[in-house]
This record gives sequence, structure tokens and C-alpha cells, in this order.
Amino acid sequence: MPLTRQFLRELEQIVGPEGVVATPEGRLTYECDMHTFYKGAPDAVCLPTSTEQVAALVRLCLREGVPVVPRGSGTGVIGGAMAPHGGVMISTTRMNRILEVDLPNRCATVEPGLINLWLTNAVKDQGFFFAPDPSSQMVSSIGGNASTNAGGPHCLKYGITVNHVLGLEVVTGAGEVVRLGGKVQDRPGYDLTGIAVGSEGTLGIVTGVTVRLLHAPEAVKTALAAFASLDDASETVSGIIAAGIIPAALELLDETIIRAIEAGIGAGYPKGAGAVLLIELDGPRAEIEAQALRVTELCRAHRPLDIRVARDEAERALLWKGRKEAAGAIGRLAPNWVLQDAVVPRSKLPQIMREVQAIAAQHQVLIANVFHAGDGNLHPLICFDDRQPDQVARAIEANEQVLRACLALGGSVTGEHGVGLDKPKSLSLQYAASDLEFMARLRRVFDPKGIMNPGKLLPSHACGEAVRPGGKMALPEGAWV
Repeated sequence: MPLTRQFLRELEQIVGPEGVVATPEGRLTYECDMHTFYKGAPDAVCLPTSTEQVAALVRLCLREGVPVVPRGSGTGVIGGAMAPHGGVMISTTRMNRILEVDLPNRCATVEPGLINLWLTNAVKDQGFFFAPDPSSQMVSSIGGNASTNAGGPHCLKYGITVNHVLGLEVVTGAGEVVRLGGKVQDRPGYDLTGIAVGSEGTLGIVTGVTVRLLHAPEAVKTALAAFASLDDASETVSGIIAAGIIPAALELLDETIIRAIEAGIGAGYPKGAGAVLLIELDGPRAEIEAQALRVTELCRAHRPLDIRVARDEAERALLWKGRKEAAGAIGRLAPNWVLQDAVVPRSKLPQIMREVQAIAAQHQVLIANVFHAGDGNLHPLICFDDRQPDQVARAIEANEQVLRACLALGGSVTGEHGVGLDKPKSLSLQYAASDLEFMARLRRVFDPKGIMNPGKLLPSHACGEAVRPGGKMALPEGAWV
């Protein structure tokens, strides 16, 4: 159902003509996030610059029963920031200011479109940093990070985004502006901040975030340990954690991804290794020196090919550049990939990696592994060529089989990427029907007409949604179809 001229004029009255993208070529820019398997262009894109404009847009869409799709930088990988049913996409990229830095209270308040890394850059000279660091932190927005409860390599020690969000300003699906949480950490009442973080735009649109800032550690030591096999590297991870050492980050990369990274970036990862561990320790200098010795001993117990420590900040940055640009390097191996984000208990890492290798062999697909080994969050990248239908089918089946294998070992369907459009059907493998219905009832409290990011996060049966012939989804009563 295309938007009427009158409706488009009302959008322009709110954000100005320059704040509305309605041309076919302009809307095409917003048809997917980084998970290009799912595509759907909105009928219009609005670029507000204030909370008041966001609220006015939502109330207009609510009046007309038009779906709303929130979007930050579009760096998600679960189809959460695309419009499968058209409607109005509200992009917060122009709301990118730091509103306040409050170092005495170790926090900052920012607009949702602020790029993650910009906040750390703004406070690092004062000895502070913002801990959540998804691999896309150079381009991902803090509002998007909060909406998906993003993780990152350093969430092993510092926790995921929800552990660093103190308060939120949200425009709900009812068009109301609510302020949840704040600078005071222990607040009475329900933890609505915790509910809103990770809600993926299904409750409302984040328009402001108050986040925790941390003191920069006194010392940082980054090491690379190379092993002959994934099994040896996985066993080393279990050994380090079992010894009571919690590194700031503990990342595992296999031979396939090492080959791609070295061809594209030249990060200095050893060629010929079956796997490498990127290990980072931080904290008081004396403590880090002692932990580094112990970690070296634990690595040597599993037959490493090499262990080396970054000699300076430049070498450390290069090692991390290889890790954070790993997904992009896959383009050297295949034109397309599908990314899994399932989790297993850390103790099950050796077993699940053997199963992933067996699944790759069974379906004759190339799987490159790069993941947050310290907390068991897998990121197998399953490669295929979408010009070959049989490869697409095999990749999808391998992806689902990896997910089921993780759940069978006591894991979760997602560790940090969220659910989006990609995994709602998988939630019923992890939750009972009563659990999902409770979540759906909570969702309707914030979004009674079902206009906020429809089709995302929860399976359709829990939301009272059903797929109609031709692929259209019947949304809750009163919502746009």
C-alpha cells in the first residue's frame, strides 16, 4: 500500500523536505542491513534531528496504521533494520551529538546516532572509555547497539551493552516519550531499562542513551597464540577460564579466516596455523604481568606453534584490525556468506567446533570460524555463491544445523546480534509457548497497535501474526497490512 501524497506532505512538515527520502533509488539504499539475505525497501525514510520530531512521526504513523521501522547505521546482521512490509523507516543518523559528559559520575548522555567509537575518542584523553566494542564499532551507532544489546570482543570481562546502559529516552509505539533509568544506578520499580535494551525497535525508538564510562586500565597486554588445530585452541580457551583468569578478550580464528585476513589486511597472523587465539589482558600492571606468565603456561600445555606478544600499540592495533575486519575479508573466499550467532557453554567449545567441522563436511560448504571464544559465542561464516541455488540451500541447512547443535549443548540462539527477521522461528526451540506469549503481551503494552518493527524478534504465532498467501503478514488488529 503506497503512501499517499498527503501523508508524504505531513512527513515533510515534521522533518522538512530534506528529511524525507521517497525516491525509488533513495529508498533502495535502505532495503537491507548487513544481512543482505533479507531485503525490503520502506515506502519512505525519515531523518529526524530531535526526539520531538521522532514522536511526531510515530504519532502520524499510528494515526494512519503505517508500520515504523527504526534504523541506526544499518550495521546489524539479522535483518532487523529493513522493511519487509514497507511503511516508514525512521533513521536516527542525524541525531549524533554527545549531549553531556559527566566524568565525576562516570557517565555520558548521547543521541542514538552517535557512532560507538566516537564516544571513546571523546573521553580517552581524560583516561576513560566506553567498554562495549562490537566489531562494527567504527560505524555502528550507540542507539543500535542498545536496541540489539550488542556485544563485542571485550564483553568477556566488561559485559554486553545492557551492563553499560544507565538510562534511555524512548518514543514508544503509542507515540509517548518515556525516560527509563538515569544516572542513579539503583532505582525503585521495574527494570524497564533492561527490558528496552535488546528489544530491537519492537517497543519503540531510542532517542537518547545515558551510558557508563570506565577508567582506562593501567596496562594492556595483547598476545597471539598459534595452534595446529581448532581442537588445541578450543582446549586452551577452556583451560584459561578454568584457571580463574578472565581476559579482557579471548578470540579464536581458524585457518580459513586467517588466510582471508592475511590476503586482505596483512595483520601478521601466522600462515599455516590451524587456529589462533587473540588474548588480551588488562588491569593493574603487576597483575597483568603475573597473568601473562600463567596464560603462557596454559597455552604451552596445548602444543602451540608460536606465542608472541604485541611489542607496541601499533602492533596491537594491527592484530585487532585483523580480527575486527574478518567478516569483510571473507569476500576473498566467496561472494556471499550467512553468519550464525549461537552460543554454547564455554566448556563445550571443543565439542561444538568438532561438530561444526562435521557439518561443513556433510553439506560440502566452506565454513570460516571467528568468534568470542571466551564466552562461547560462535560466529561461523558459512560461504556460498547465491548464483548457485544448490549452494544456497546447503548453506542454509548447514546454518540451521549449527544452531540446533548449539541448543542441544545447552546454548542459545543468539549471543549478541539479536533476533531480527532472521531468527524468530528459532525462538520456539529455546522458549516454551507460554514464555513467548508473555513476551508478546509485554510488547503490546508499549506498542498496542503493532506498528513498531512488525515481523521482528518474536515468532508470528506469539504476536497473533500469520503469513497470508503471497507472503504478506497479517499484523495485530489495527496495524497496517
